[in-house]
Amino acid sequence: MGKNKFLKRNVGFLFILPWLIGFLVFKLYPFAASLYYSFTDYQLFEGITKYTMENYVDIFTTPKIVKALKVTFQYSFMTVPLKLVAALFIAYILNFKIKGVNFFRTAYYIPSILGGSVAIAVLWKAIFKDDGLLNTLLGFFGVNGPSWLSDPSYALFVICLLRVWQFGSAMVIFLAALKGVPEELYEAASIEGAGKWKQFFSITVPLITPIIFYNLVTQICQAFQEFNGPYIITQGGPRNSTTLISLLIYNSAFKNYEMGMASAMAWVLFIILMVFTVIAFLSQKYWVYYSDEEGR
Repeated sequence: MGKNKFLKRNVGFLFILPWLIGFLVFKLYPFAASLYYSFTDYQLFEGITKYTMENYVDIFTTPKIVKALKVTFQYSFMTVPLKLVAALFIAYILNFKIKGVNFFRTAYYIPSILGGSVAIAVLWKAIFKDDGLLNTLLGFFGVNGPSWLSDPSYALFVICLLRVWQFGSAMVIFLAALKGVPEELYEAASIEGAGKWKQFFSITVPLITPIIFYNLVTQICQAFQEFNGPYIITQGGPRNSTTLISLLIYNSAFKNYEMGMASAMAWVLFIILMVFTVIAFLSQKYWVYYSDEEGR
């Protein structure tokens, strides 16, 4: 009887035990281990020879790492606003009752599914290389296309464009939010003489600010962790103009085997993301509208 009682009381724990083991082994332990290794000179095949703060000092004093941080900020600050604007604009258009709207919703969502794949990155490289599809098309019109991937002035733009092109997931979320805006508000605004743009900025945007906030936070986190595009298309070149911090972490860990430095850079990236997330959450009281707060 005692055994049956014990099983009944702990049956829930038994159900979550596989997840708990996975969390401890694959999440919590690597998280704690990387923090520990970040204060060491841990080499993958040589082990730890000393404990030091030099990794964190080097991150902010080594020109290559400082440049990677700057490029990461540039990449994120370019792609996040452009992606959100593109997603909201397309979602707003697809919210209207137009012929074939379901086809267009699917077509605009597909890049978000394929965009993170290696195949699409390879295709993107084929489009923008010196003798690629884009320059070939420009040549038909007598335009000598630039070296998109070998010129530092254009390379980061090409990588950013790939990221912005993958706006489908944010678009779907925006579209769901737009469906939740009451139609009677638009009807009342129309009676008052408000045009489409006035309705958009006075009704639509305020009511979907919680979704804008959600997409903003998630897109910032994803942008700072971008890896596939720069790695496959440019390998961080030319002259490190597309070397994001995530690419530098990979190179340090799996090419130079400097696990201590890689762990330190990963933690710096984690702190940067945490700071931006905290700022976003603190700022939401000034611009995010929640309907359930009306009565407070």
